[in-house]
Amino acid sequence: MHAPLPKADRRQRSRPAAYGLFGLGEDGRDQVVAVQSALLAQIGAVWPFTLATQLVAGVLLIVIAAIDGRGAMLPLIGVYVGIVAIVSLALLATLRVPAMRRWPAHQRYRILTAGAAGLAAGLLALLWTTTRMPVGTVQLGCFVAVSGAIGVTALSIHPVRVATLGFGAGVVLMLAILSGISLAFAVAVLFLGCLALVAHRLAQVDHDIALDRVDEGSEGRLAVKMIAEFESHGTGWFWEADRHGRVTYISAKVAGELTPTGGSPAGMLLTDLFRMDSDSTERTLAFHLSSRTSFADYSVRAAIDPPIDTDSPRWWSISGRPLVDEIGRFQGFIGSGSDLTEKRKSEAEITRLALFDGLTGLANRQRMRLTLDKTLAQQAGPHRPTGLFLMDLDRFKAVNDTLGHQAGDALLKQVAQRLQRGVGDAGLVGRLGGDEFKVVLPGIDNREQLAVLARDLITSLSQPYFISGASVAIGCSIGIAVAPEHGEDSETLVRNADLALYAAKGDGRGIHRFYSDDMLAGAKSRKQLEDDLRTAVSDGAFHLAYQPVVSTKTARIVGYEALIRWTHPTRGNVSPADFIPIAEESGLIEGIGEWVLRTACLEAARWPGDIRVAVNVSPIQFANPALPALVTSALAHSGIAPGRLELEITEGVFLDETQSSDQMFKALKGIGVRLALDDFGTGYSSLGYLRNAPFDKIKIDQSFVKGAAQSGNRNAAIIKAIVTLADTLGMETTAEGVEIQDEIDLIRDLGCSHIQGYVYGRPAPADEVLVQLGGQAGIAKPSGFKVSRSPRTKMLRSARIAIDGARGDVRIRDISTKGAMIDGIAIEGDPAGIEMQIELLEDQMITARIRWAKDGKAGIEFAEAFNLDRLTPAQVSRVLRRSA
Repeated sequence: MHAPLPKADRRQRSRPAAYGLFGLGEDGRDQVVAVQSALLAQIGAVWPFTLATQLVAGVLLIVIAAIDGRGAMLPLIGVYVGIVAIVSLALLATLRVPAMRRWPAHQRYRILTAGAAGLAAGLLALLWTTTRMPVGTVQLGCFVAVSGAIGVTALSIHPVRVATLGFGAGVVLMLAILSGISLAFAVAVLFLGCLALVAHRLAQVDHDIALDRVDEGSEGRLAVKMIAEFESHGTGWFWEADRHGRVTYISAKVAGELTPTGGSPAGMLLTDLFRMDSDSTERTLAFHLSSRTSFADYSVRAAIDPPIDTDSPRWWSISGRPLVDEIGRFQGFIGSGSDLTEKRKSEAEITRLALFDGLTGLANRQRMRLTLDKTLAQQAGPHRPTGLFLMDLDRFKAVNDTLGHQAGDALLKQVAQRLQRGVGDAGLVGRLGGDEFKVVLPGIDNREQLAVLARDLITSLSQPYFISGASVAIGCSIGIAVAPEHGEDSETLVRNADLALYAAKGDGRGIHRFYSDDMLAGAKSRKQLEDDLRTAVSDGAFHLAYQPVVSTKTARIVGYEALIRWTHPTRGNVSPADFIPIAEESGLIEGIGEWVLRTACLEAARWPGDIRVAVNVSPIQFANPALPALVTSALAHSGIAPGRLELEITEGVFLDETQSSDQMFKALKGIGVRLALDDFGTGYSSLGYLRNAPFDKIKIDQSFVKGAAQSGNRNAAIIKAIVTLADTLGMETTAEGVEIQDEIDLIRDLGCSHIQGYVYGRPAPADEVLVQLGGQAGIAKPSGFKVSRSPRTKMLRSARIAIDGARGDVRIRDISTKGAMIDGIAIEGDPAGIEMQIELLEDQMITARIRWAKDGKAGIEFAEAFNLDRLTPAQVSRVLRRSA
């Protein structure tokens, strides 16, 4: 259907088209054709009656003339009656004959209009002619008959136009008959021309009016159709209210929502049908209705609560404006609305996705941050107690890598469920991403209560999981910070909880730690050390030292372990135990490891051909597929035989035991280098990897060596078991950290093939290695203490103490079964003999007595012997190990 045109454009298009002589024309538009066709059909239906009237009038005229003795008029009357009959029959054929009906409507309409005008003119001329006679029965009868014929014809075609033109044409024809060609006739012709122009203009006006009516009707029908379609299938709808705010019209689909019982909302107040959002800041609907002001995009819902089985109430956006008539009188309101339900659902889903973890359903990082900020800010007064847990799963990556990411996701879901059950209503549990979780505990700052909850959560999360038909065991480490003691804002509190988590993982995992100030100091020190380490890498500030590996059978040096050393410009010698973990965390370890490998090979090339060199390989280096190429390059550049290079690998590489690990072992053995398993017994708890890993040597960690020579110590039995296992697998064994001479004989008697430790010398530069190998045919001489004494373990960690109810933090420097040395204690007077409590294990206080104190340091004696085995290996900083 054509779109409606503006009136000016419509007239411009339609006028050049063919008009009827003085009737409607054709402009090619479907709606005009339809109007003309309908009008022609209507005229065709009544035209036989017109014809019959005209014929009856002619017959009556002849009869009356004959009766009245006007025989001279009969031929003229007969001619006019014949003309009327012929023209009327022709017009009837135009309207009714099927062949003629196929003509275009505008052509048939022209013929009809012209014929009707001619009939009217002829009949009027006959009337005027007969009026020349004396008035009598014939004149009166003719006047009546002809007037009736003109009236019927005019009403059939166009009442005004046909009658006017017919009257004018009859007057002109009458004048021509009476006076011939004269001035009066000329004036009459001029008058008839003006009349024709006027009639033509009237036809144009009628044509435009007809088009307007057609367009208005078409637009109205189109508007109604489009509104119905819009209301039925769109999201929009319409409403109208009277002067009192009562609804007079509302779309049916909304009416059903507003009156679910089936009633009609018509007549009800608009404010009784809709309810605005409770937290809306907009003015109310009642205000706008009473003040007669417009409103737009108000969010409303049905005032009647939805049925119970409805998922959620339906929401709409509603707009309205006052309606006034042509003289400015207020008539009510008219407006529209649109459905907001799906939009609100989408917004709610977006909010859920923005604030909740998609995998576990827990709060996500953003929501946890917002909750912590709100919790810390809402409490009045100086005391805002809030506990914060930061949690990290232990050994999760191994599950993810071995069983796949789907199993890892299933595991995280079960972890989330256990956490929610464990925390309950005490706080909010969230997942930060990966295997990291957070718990906010408002109103809780009691350390004992938080410690109990932390231990319960660790115990719960450490229970076996069943994933894809397999039993999986993981652990959890927790860092705890408490507001306001450990921070009054969320950023500080999270940072301190993270430092506590770092300490928990560093102390052996599977435990919890509270934040303490020395953790922050340690973090700042690590950050500074990392910056200095980057500078040292770029400046080449490292050097290597070599510790001898001695055969237990011949006491001859058979190789050296290359140990990296760093002399800091202000800190002096920095232990590898301090900077190697930082290098691994910061991504510097691969560059450092490559330098160590190449340097060790180059310096070993100066040694005798049967002396091996051992180089440590971190798990990060081992996971790099380029490691075999790097080893091959270092061997080729130095020229040493592959069998003289021994790569020491820790058990940490088996946490990610995959097919790539097997391929790496095969590639390295294919080169011809030796492989040694370092620090055996302190890392990965499974022995299954020894079945496939092609190790040439097992290095027994020094924690099993120390104290092995003392009576009652079970370390000797452990060493014997390891040696037996190695012999069975065809592997050599090296005992690390041997320091006392009486341990040499023990190690030899237990079957170890090699010894490494201070007893045969500390790590020395490459130049001294040549001296050692050149003197006494490479035979190593033992040194140091000859008899073992009670072991003292060097360590550096914080601990809480309590003296007469006062609490504080100190640092433990070293510890034995009988006592410890601490610093950071300040007591006036002579504290010797004062009883105290010290926290050696998390949340476990041990009774002790101060034996001496000086310059902030003190020696304490335990009331009961303390079993050092209760300390996890990671809790102890083993400064006596071979890498120190």
